[in-house]
Amino acid sequence: MLTFRSVSFKNFLSTGDVPIMIRLDQSPTTLIVGVNGAGKSTMLDAICFGLFGKPHRDIKNPQLINSVNGKNCEVQIEFTIGQDKYRVVRGYKPSVFEIWKNGTLLNQESHSRDYQAVLEINILKMNKKSFNQIVVLGAGNFIPFMQMPVWDRRGVIEDLLDISVFSDMNTLIKEKLAKSREDLKETENQLAIFKEKVRLQSKHLNDLKQIDANNAQTIQNEISVIESQIAVKQDEANGYQHTIDANMKIVTAAQKAAQKKHQALIGYQTQIQSNLTKIRTESEFYQKNDECPTCQQKIENDIKERRTHQCSTKSTEFNDGLSKLNEALTQANAELDKANARINEMMQIQSSLLTINATIQSFRNQMTSLNKKLKDVTVTTDTKQAEDELQISQQEHLRLTQARSNQIDERSYLDVIQEMLRDTGIKAKVIKQYVPLMNKFINQYLSVLDFFVSFTLDDSFNETIRSRHRDDFSYASFSEGEKMRINLAILFTWRQIAKLKNHNATNLLILDETFDSSLDGDGVENLLRILNTLTATNVFVITHKPDAMADKMAARLEFVKTGNFSALKT
Repeated sequence: MLTFRSVSFKNFLSTGDVPIMIRLDQSPTTLIVGVNGAGKSTMLDAICFGLFGKPHRDIKNPQLINSVNGKNCEVQIEFTIGQDKYRVVRGYKPSVFEIWKNGTLLNQESHSRDYQAVLEINILKMNKKSFNQIVVLGAGNFIPFMQMPVWDRRGVIEDLLDISVFSDMNTLIKEKLAKSREDLKETENQLAIFKEKVRLQSKHLNDLKQIDANNAQTIQNEISVIESQIAVKQDEANGYQHTIDANMKIVTAAQKAAQKKHQALIGYQTQIQSNLTKIRTESEFYQKNDECPTCQQKIENDIKERRTHQCSTKSTEFNDGLSKLNEALTQANAELDKANARINEMMQIQSSLLTINATIQSFRNQMTSLNKKLKDVTVTTDTKQAEDELQISQQEHLRLTQARSNQIDERSYLDVIQEMLRDTGIKAKVIKQYVPLMNKFINQYLSVLDFFVSFTLDDSFNETIRSRHRDDFSYASFSEGEKMRINLAILFTWRQIAKLKNHNATNLLILDETFDSSLDGDGVENLLRILNTLTATNVFVITHKPDAMADKMAARLEFVKTGNFSALKT
């Protein structure tokens, strides 16, 4: 059983340099009171921070350091598990994270995340979500079990039943399967390589036995023919390259000049046509209008005749200019067509050059192959050496074949294990055994809390809630007071299951403003009745209503503000 003994903290939130130490195992029930901002919930934040590196409330870790002192933020938690005594020290400025067991500091060589995993998995056997479901019931950042997504509900149950180890094992099996697949793939690749190597070496050995001097001479003759063909094609390529080098720049420059001239003439043509349009518009205006449409004054006939004559004269000039420009544009088009034709001619020559170069490369590839073949004929004449190499390759091929067979067997074995470790495997069978017991406890606590419904969780942790009249409800359909009763019933059920499993049963239970929320008078009395039945449990009740609870708690802690710091009232 996990028995929390004490928590102490300094320079943590509103706490100053003088540590606040709270015994967690002295009184069966303790009332924690104080005005808003006095630090009532600081104890809960300190416990969560000390154990899991995060406070209970949504506060960024750098904000946990007391803003007045700005350093030496530290939390210490002491607890026992069986006969072993533990102390966890965690702080900021300087950064501290230590786990002490029976006065000896545990190895800190691992990364801080691995060190945290040692604390959660090997020592506490619960993470922050499970801690909140078993130890804390709050009105703040607490997320009730029924408001969690189904996968988070499963995680809490797995931690509670100590079967999350199967998920860890499943993760390891996945990693082993991935490595097994990689190893098998690598072996198959190597096997394919050696299979091909054996084939090539066998062929090579047969070639060695059949090759004679005539074969070598034949290969040499083929090489000579190809060399002659390469020389001829190279001469052609050099001629094409010379033509391109001599003309490409000139032709390209001529094309650019023709394009530039053509574009300029097009621009002039557009400008003249635009001017002609303006003149025609102005001429039509004076022909059709006797008065100005803007100022409404009459336009005199002599002005109209003069402006019309001017427009006619300019129109004639522009038309003459446009005619000459069209002649120049026709000539420019001819020059551009000629330049484009020369460019196309150069491109065809370039295409021919590429074709010849490709032919030359093909000849060179043939020569490379023939030279290799000739080398095999003239150099590799030791048939015994080739036979030895073939034998080594055959033995390696046989070894890889056996390794592949073993790897396939191992992967099949891992597949079976993985299937067993899935959510539908061993874990499902364990959960199926405990679900009826969970439902039994939940309904018993609901009955004590005067909430008479039939509450059932299935194997996937989806709820079915029925009233006495067998009407179906969901958790969301109830009032806040009814939801609180369900949350309380589930909290006490998880503590009962933890007690049965023993591995994560704990003495600590913190109710953060639970009595201040949506419970009515009967609900409060029923909750107190349950608390009074708990054994080996130290209950801390954080409340804003001390007067209503004062005579129901065995002990009382009052937080007060002294200057800028929180402190316990003595």
